[in-house]
Amino acid sequence: MRTLRIGIIAVLVGAAVVVAPGSALAAPNFKVPFPCGQTWSGQTRTNHSPANAIDFNRTDDLGDPVVASAPGTVDVVTNLGNTSYGKYVRINHGGGYTTYYAHLNGFNVSVGASVGYGSVIGWVGTTGGSTGPHLHYEQRSGGSAIQARFNGALALYWGTKNYTSDNACGGSATATVNTAGANLNVRSGPGTGYAVVGSVADGARVTIRCQTTGTTVTGTYGTSNIWDNIGSGYISDTYALTGYDGFIPGVPRC
Repeated sequence: MRTLRIGIIAVLVGAAVVVAPGSALAAPNFKVPFPCGQTWSGQTRTNHSPANAIDFNRTDDLGDPVVASAPGTVDVVTNLGNTSYGKYVRINHGGGYTTYYAHLNGFNVSVGASVGYGSVIGWVGTTGGSTGPHLHYEQRSGGSAIQARFNGALALYWGTKNYTSDNACGGSATATVNTAGANLNVRSGPGTGYAVVGSVADGARVTIRCQTTGTTVTGTYGTSNIWDNIGSGYISDTYALTGYDGFIPGVPRC
């Protein structure tokens, strides 16, 4: 059985789909590459390389988490040293679409990892040719940088605009508290210096509404500065069995 493809109509040759030049698959629904609710300043400029890239900044952003802007598979995690992108990640979203996240301070993924909305892939840095902390972000199609869109809306070209993320908003996860017997204090904020506002029993199931960083604690599951908001307050992630070592994909940042 032989088929042809004209415009966007696909036909089959045997069992294979033939995609002719000029055809295009729909772009993913890209989100702002930061946790739910955060607002970042995105700058575009004609002398950028590539010109369609966006530089994202906010106050004291060094080390802030960067998340996948659409589901896909990580296919590049590399460090170019003190030149170009420095530490960067590329995600393949299928259909010829990729995204680049450059000048990172560190990585939270490896090649071959499957990521979804809200998955933390690394942290804002100033590696490579950067002159200060920021995220260099690109959307590409067929290898070429395209003008970025978020939720289908074109980003501002050329200039600076604030973008508020709705990436993975509304996500939550459940976890089991493990303290080896004692009740676990629930605090008003993400740290041991905050007031105790309640407690949860060892073995209790809790719903994690969002996560953030705070006081570093050593607990049942090692040492971490991640704190989980369970609605009534915060508990250290080191006492919560979540199935993840680090931030939970899909759960927003507080």
